[in-house]
Amino acid sequence: MYVALADNQDITRAGMMYICQEMEGVEMHRAEDKAEMIEQLKSHPDTIVILDYTLFDINDVEELEILHQRFPLVQWILFSVDLSGDFVRRLIAIAPRFSILLKESPIQEIRECLLFAQRHQRYICQRMAEILLAPTISHTEEDVKLTPTETEILKDIALGLTTKEIAERRFSSFHTVNTHRKNIFRKLGVNNVHEATKYALRAGLVDSAEYYI
Repeated sequence: MYVALADNQDITRAGMMYICQEMEGVEMHRAEDKAEMIEQLKSHPDTIVILDYTLFDINDVEELEILHQRFPLVQWILFSVDLSGDFVRRLIAIAPRFSILLKESPIQEIRECLLFAQRHQRYICQRMAEILLAPTISHTEEDVKLTPTETEILKDIALGLTTKEIAERRFSSFHTVNTHRKNIFRKLGVNNVHEATKYALRAGLVDSAEYYI
């Protein structure tokens, strides 16, 4: 079983490698970025991908759907700190090849998810199952309290800049900007660039004429 670990957090990589070493027949490889991940999928079209998509500049559900269409045999395990219920509902509607884990998931759930992926079955961790079954709570613009830095980064996101480009513009590290991005998405109750951009337009943070240039 070929497993591509698409996650740039050292602690996550170390933990996943430890778990996969316990499993027979597992060949694990790291993907440093989205381009390298895609090259691995070209060579191994039936890969299991363990992906923290927020660290790989994958913008939204639509981009994940394109990747699924391009590599239909891949089993995707979305493994992130925070995923919104709306994002996950849209994702699992695409295909049964998307499984969901949160980074707070216990080791037993991680092991179970990998076994499900080996059998080409979907797995949803307990915490996400609870989120999906809970009543939907909408976030009004009055509820959201972004810091000045988060507001500026949200503007850049809405204008189409990648995390790397924002970091270069702000003379910050990729990790710092990515942390801000996660906090922004959490506060807005969104999980992709498209929804964050809609908020920025509604809130007047970005002029619609500037957005469509």
